[in-house]
Amino acid sequence: MKMDKNTLIGFLLMALVVFGFMAYENHTRKEQLIEQQQQAVLNQATEQKKLQAEAIEAEKKAKQEIAEKTDTLNPLFLARQENEGTTVIENELLKLTISNKGGKLCKAELKDDTYKSRDGGNVILFDKSDYSMNLMFSGKEHNILTEELYFTPTDASNSSVTMKLPVAEGSIDISYSLVPESYILNMNVQANNISGFFPAKSGSFDIIWNERIRQQEKGYSFENQHSTIAYRSVKNSTDNLSSTGADEFEDEFKDPIRWIAFKNQFFSQVLIANESFQVDTVSSYRLKEGSGYLKTYGAALSAKFDPSGKASTDMKMYLGPNKFSTLKDNEEFCENGADLDLQSLVYLGWPVINLINRFFMVYLFDFMTGWGINMGIVLLLLTIFIKILVFPLMRKSYLSSANMRVLRPKIDEISARYPKPEDAMMKQQEIMKLYSQYGVSPMGGCLPMLIQMPIWIALFNFIPNAIELRGESFLWADDLSTYDDVISWNFHIWGIGDHLSLFCILWCVATVLNSWFTMRQQRDSMTPEQQQQMSMMKWMTYLMPVIFFFSFNGYSSGLNYYYFISSIIGVAMMWYLRKTTDDAKLLEKLEARYRERKQNPKKSSGMMEKFQAMQEKQMEILRQQQMQQQNKK
Repeated sequence: MKMDKNTLIGFLLMALVVFGFMAYENHTRKEQLIEQQQQAVLNQATEQKKLQAEAIEAEKKAKQEIAEKTDTLNPLFLARQENEGTTVIENELLKLTISNKGGKLCKAELKDDTYKSRDGGNVILFDKSDYSMNLMFSGKEHNILTEELYFTPTDASNSSVTMKLPVAEGSIDISYSLVPESYILNMNVQANNISGFFPAKSGSFDIIWNERIRQQEKGYSFENQHSTIAYRSVKNSTDNLSSTGADEFEDEFKDPIRWIAFKNQFFSQVLIANESFQVDTVSSYRLKEGSGYLKTYGAALSAKFDPSGKASTDMKMYLGPNKFSTLKDNEEFCENGADLDLQSLVYLGWPVINLINRFFMVYLFDFMTGWGINMGIVLLLLTIFIKILVFPLMRKSYLSSANMRVLRPKIDEISARYPKPEDAMMKQQEIMKLYSQYGVSPMGGCLPMLIQMPIWIALFNFIPNAIELRGESFLWADDLSTYDDVISWNFHIWGIGDHLSLFCILWCVATVLNSWFTMRQQRDSMTPEQQQQMSMMKWMTYLMPVIFFFSFNGYSSGLNYYYFISSIIGVAMMWYLRKTTDDAKLLEKLEARYRERKQNPKKSSGMMEKFQAMQEKQMEILRQQQMQQQNKK
């Protein structure tokens, strides 16, 4: 029986499928067998490691028990025999819990009703699962690590307590006391009748401070951007780690520091030395979104210590809000004669911007918030005030553009005399000469706008760091310090996140409107070539608000609201200037200036003179090139 060609091909394909499937199954079984063997080896190795670890731990425990039973002269023997307990101290603003295990803080709670957590309760800065501060003392024969040792609370009162660690015939005492009506905790460490425990050259102890910083606000990314470790050197310069990513610095601190702060957007824990700290390492690691935490901070420091007990090591901690006026007031309780500048914990921008915010915006904002009105109205009034303040600059910029607009017919005449592309340089020179004769500077509109930029940037840094906006609602925004998620969903979209901010959308639309209005005003004052360049840049101008949206959708709704109002007022001011400017009178004024300059010639301004000199030099180079080309022909 003959098989046709199609039947043969069909059988071959079926055979390939069958053999291929068998080969695949064989390969898969081999891989599964190999994986099972590898897993078995891994499980065996893991079990062996576990047994070894348990054996080592059992041996260590047995040796420790023998040592504790036989070596009753161990000066820390009694410090291991206590049970864990806590002592609470508080004042009008703070409630602190101190554990006798380690003699350290294990919880910090703000009592001030001004600051509430997202669930409506008191703000908890940290508890014992988040916070650790281990003091390390080096002795002649034994070292003291306070973290695993038990202290005895003594001299306890409502706002103070002394945690006593028994050592030999004496003790190491850590005294805590809260300053009334403040966020300052006094913390003193002192040796008591144990000078023989330490080496002769002993003069310091180490501090190992670790903390997981809680996410206190709704916006994880935005709060993370404003959370960092800050520190101030003895040379009175304040710096901080990068607020993004993970950073660790070792041996970077050449100078001792006065204080170091673990801060998030609106709250800080600051350890302040009476004299100074030496720094070994400082680290910051970003934690996963959704964990309830922002970052893990760590610092290894050393402080001066008198083993004789004649003097104590005095330190302070600030545990409170990052509010400029509050930080300034609390600094007065840290009387060590140094300029601590705790206010720098409120980031106000780079040096020039910082000065604008520190000596103007802060006081203006505090003055307005003192009226007791809604914070949305405060931002509106602040925007109006700033716009009125910069209106003279805006008017000067507009009039510069209007001057060129009314001279447009004369510029068109010059363009008609030089229609060829090779005459572009001569045409530009004639236009600049015309501007000079009429006393008009094409740069006159740029400088006033540039002067306004520092104020724009100053508010960009000030508003997101204003704790006064925290928890304050306005219109549809329930918290002006974070984004207004009018529309939200339960999944993440790249570049947008899980929400849409209405204030951000309104600002972007207002920015497009403002750009369109501004370009329309400038178009009438431009040459055809400039208009062509403007049409090329037009799409970039319209694209910028889209870029702003992706950047600012997760930003403070108060900041987006300010920019939205600022853009609307800016459009209104431009419309007002256009309606109140009489082009005929403006041209008449320029003609009078032209006649006056013709009768009494004056030198051009330095910038205009340099620009004309540069153009003349370029024209001379162009003429020489043309002459060379003609000679070659």
